Amino acid sequence: MTDSSASLDQWLERLMHQHHAAIDLGLERVAEVARRLGLLDQPLAPRVISVAGTNGKGSTVAMIDACAQACGLSSVCYTSPHLLRYNERVRVNGLEASDAELVAAFERIERARLAEPAVSLSYFETGTLAAALIIRQQSPDIAILEVGLGGRLDAVNIFDADVAVVTTIALDHADYLGTDISVIGREKAGIMRAGGAAVLGSRTLPDSVAEYAEQLGVRVVAALGTAFDYHTSSGQFDWHGIAAKGQPLRLEQLAQPQLPLDNAASALQALVLAGIEPDQAQVSQAFEALTLAGRMQRIGRWCLDVAHNPHAAGWVARKLANGPVPQGRIALLAMLGDKDANSVVSELAPVIDGWVCATIEGDRGRSAASLAERVIAGGGQVMFEAHSVADALVWIDKNEALADWEVLVCGSFVTVAAALEWLNKRSQGVDG
Repeated sequence: MTDSSASLDQWLERLMHQHHAAIDLGLERVAEVARRLGLLDQPLAPRVISVAGTNGKGSTVAMIDACAQACGLSSVCYTSPHLLRYNERVRVNGLEASDAELVAAFERIERARLAEPAVSLSYFETGTLAAALIIRQQSPDIAILEVGLGGRLDAVNIFDADVAVVTTIALDHADYLGTDISVIGREKAGIMRAGGAAVLGSRTLPDSVAEYAEQLGVRVVAALGTAFDYHTSSGQFDWHGIAAKGQPLRLEQLAQPQLPLDNAASALQALVLAGIEPDQAQVSQAFEALTLAGRMQRIGRWCLDVAHNPHAAGWVARKLANGPVPQGRIALLAMLGDKDANSVVSELAPVIDGWVCATIEGDRGRSAASLAERVIAGGGQVMFEAHSVADALVWIDKNEALADWEVLVCGSFVTVAAALEWLNKRSQGVDG
């Protein structure tokens, strides 16, 4: 498929089945096609920030992007996965890339990979190259790249970053990354570059992250809790960190975003180390206005969060515990089979009054019955087991006894995407 008549949906369907594995960590194949496209001849942009970690990558990228734009810079950011549209993965100055831009990039990549000898690329690898082509085309002041589930061997890592951010390290994707936190930390730290800068965005990172940075010869290593930090007061927060040349820097009375403050502090430190002088008023306005789909996203009584591991679920539980107390709160939970459902349920249990469990179909899916067993084992009340997220939403919506209850929808990007689609249809008067 190389003709320009193919739609974006047709391209995405093709890419889903083009490679022998959905996830295939390694840099040789994607780097070869990048070289053919001329993407490795020079930096992607004057400033490149890459963000790796287990949780908090998407919110950190979003806050770097919002603050950079608030300070007058043009930007392109690349994130994954998407919720409703593939276009969400590439944003140019805050706006989704068009179908035409993505299709044109896929066509160029296809021609390059089919040149002799042909190279097989995964869905994610192709998408990463497409984002890079759009970045080059747009020539932004800054490019912000979210690393996939890996680090050192992730496709994004073929591009050098001026600043590497590691948000958190926790157990997730054990089939690919293993269960040794120290090893996982070293792999995530593999996005760092000798002579570059690194931001360590968690107070509990394994020692292997800082050790790798020291061994590599990273120019500046800024760790949360030492080189930079924040404190809150009356709905605002004060931030202090280090400038690119090492001198101290402070920003005070910033609006608190509806996203983790550790990530907000890390975003500011990354911007500063990239040579950007943040304007206090503009940054504060950016934080106050910023929302991120699927991260504590509220639509009426519905609260949607993509939390799918214990660390993320714990943050959601703390946010809910510190907020207004509803008449009751129900959790609509649907998860993939390779996630730690027991621990997610345990983290959420203190703020949940009842549970609706839903099935996610497919090879990686998990049944509602499997989730219900875990809820019951933890002492929770299962109110309904649904064949799908949509069925669960309908049941909750039609249950008059729950009309005044808050509903937390969580457990997976798949879960939140299904909920957003259903809520959008309902708001348009379409029977979900």
